[in-house]
Amino acid sequence: MNLNKVFLLGRLTGDVQLRTTPTGQPVATFSLATNRVYTDKSGAKKEETEFHNIVVWGRQAEIAQQFMVKGQVIFVEGRLQTRGWTDKNGQSRKVTEIICDRFQFGQKPSGVSGNATRTYNAGATSESATTKQTNQAEIAGPEAPQEAPEEIPIINVDEENITAEDLPF
Repeated sequence: MNLNKVFLLGRLTGDVQLRTTPTGQPVATFSLATNRVYTDKSGAKKEETEFHNIVVWGRQAEIAQQFMVKGQVIFVEGRLQTRGWTDKNGQSRKVTEIICDRFQFGQKPSGVSGNATRTYNAGATSESATTKQTNQAEIAGPEAPQEAPEEIPIINVDEENITAEDLPF
């Protein structure tokens, strides 16, 4: 059995770049920075930063470009993919990217309004423009109305005076 799965939580390092393939498919790319804090052998605290190239396809790419801002915390779920090409000078080049299946918006940097957390799943699709903006299957977060769980009455069947009117159904 094989598994190619990546989970990242980091900050967006710049604006999302949105392009369209010759067939009309939207594709967005952005970079995510993740930090690792550790203590070295001498007891000094060290911090390392890694930068990850993320690729997002379809409607998800449009949403990323529309709502993501530099410095925002983003959670990405996806898979690793390495692709190669030959540059203008004839050199062989390779790059490893994360193909995003799902992402979740986190806290925006201070000074930017709208700190709501939202999730977008690449597998979800919608039909109309208004549905695309408000479909709760695609975008869900703490700003969505939360229904209180229905309180279920407790019925003691050992009581002798239970009638049909006492039953909640």
